[in-house]
Amino acid sequence: MIRLVGILVGLGFAFVSLLAFVVGAYNQATEPAAETAEYAFHEPAHNPRGGFSFDGLAPRWDVAQLQRGYQVYKEVCAACHSLNQVSFRNLADLGYTEEEVKAEAASWLVPGIDPNTGEASTRPGLPTDRFPDPYANEVMAAAANNNAIPPDLSLMAKARHHGSAYLYSLLTGYQEPSAELAERFPDSVPGPGLYHNPYFANLNLAMAPPLTTTGQVTYADGTEATVRQMSQDVAAFLTWTAEPSLVDRVSMGWIVMGFLLFVTILAWLAKKNVWASVKPRRED
Repeated sequence: MIRLVGILVGLGFAFVSLLAFVVGAYNQATEPAAETAEYAFHEPAHNPRGGFSFDGLAPRWDVAQLQRGYQVYKEVCAACHSLNQVSFRNLADLGYTEEEVKAEAASWLVPGIDPNTGEASTRPGLPTDRFPDPYANEVMAAAANNNAIPPDLSLMAKARHHGSAYLYSLLTGYQEPSAELAERFPDSVPGPGLYHNPYFANLNLAMAPPLTTTGQVTYADGTEATVRQMSQDVAAFLTWTAEPSLVDRVSMGWIVMGFLLFVTILAWLAKKNVWASVKPRRED
């Protein structure tokens, strides 16, 4: 009797759970989602005019652009954002010579230990060092940025959907909230210390526009440093930091596909040759 009651109770729980699932699934499928400011006013990321050199089926790195992007990161972004998954020696992949890499590394101060006192200090960087964090800890980072800790940018292009386009769109997308947004969703209007950007997930972020005027960076190659140009260059650089093997990986993919096609044709010809002398059986 007790066993029968236990079975019935279990079946009852199973039935209720199944019923709740079916009702919830039906409501989810039939009821329209509540309209939110993020849904109504969020803009999809877009590539700059002409796109990036590493897009498409035959990608390549524009080395000059990557060097410009590194310059933008160094002179603008590095004040708040770390790049702690990248070493100075990796800059050799951007066309810098060994001496230039050493000079670039030495232009940065990295955490070290004073050999005389054993206390924490800073020293010029070495090619084997990674890019230093601009803040000693997260508490300091939050205090300097309206309680918002600036994320590390090493893998940002992979951490966001359409990463390269997202970074470009975000940097060029700062604007005043529209009157329609203020009327329909007054709570979504940015408050003190926040800035409206329709390409950001919740439309408002704590980072002030980092690129604001033409000539904010003076490019060594003479390229005019407009806001869109700087945004495109640093987006390309951060794509390289996130996926330095992107171009090689696509090239290897084409080689593998060509090899597989060759092997398939070879196997088909071998099959034809092996069975050439065998006549199909005829049925009377």
